[in-house]
Amino acid sequence: MLRFDPYRDIDRLTEQVLGTQAGSARSPRFMPMDLYRSGDHYVLHADLPGIDPGSIDLSVDGGNLTIRAERSARPDEAVQWMASERFSGRYMRQLSLGDDVDSSQIRAAYHNGVLTVSIPVAERAKPRRIEVSADDDQAVIESSSATNR
Repeated sequence: MLRFDPYRDIDRLTEQVLGTQAGSARSPRFMPMDLYRSGDHYVLHADLPGIDPGSIDLSVDGGNLTIRAERSARPDEAVQWMASERFSGRYMRQLSLGDDVDSSQIRAAYHNGVLTVSIPVAERAKPRRIEVSADDDQAVIESSSATNR
């Protein structure tokens, strides 16, 4: 299956105009990811093939989750490139977490080129059951509401 990529033609045109050669270091364009909720946590899967796990930097600041990673450039010595489509350089992706997550309990693992981040939902954001009282408890609710006014 082929996917339309409007930036590919722009990149090719830029390479022709600037005279850059195939095999030159180019910056990555994106970091594909999936994000879903499973029970009481969110799960993020980000594709980072060929990335050294030591180069992955995951940080939370002000409700934003930032993922940074770097793929080292391939050596260009004594080779004649026929095609060079794998990007080298730095990747970055930022996500707004909102207030309903417990950022102190975020966990991450990198396996087979996929970064998996588990983001737990905060206790205050989890669904909870509210107990319904009997009719004779109504007087207590009304009297406590009157004193709070």
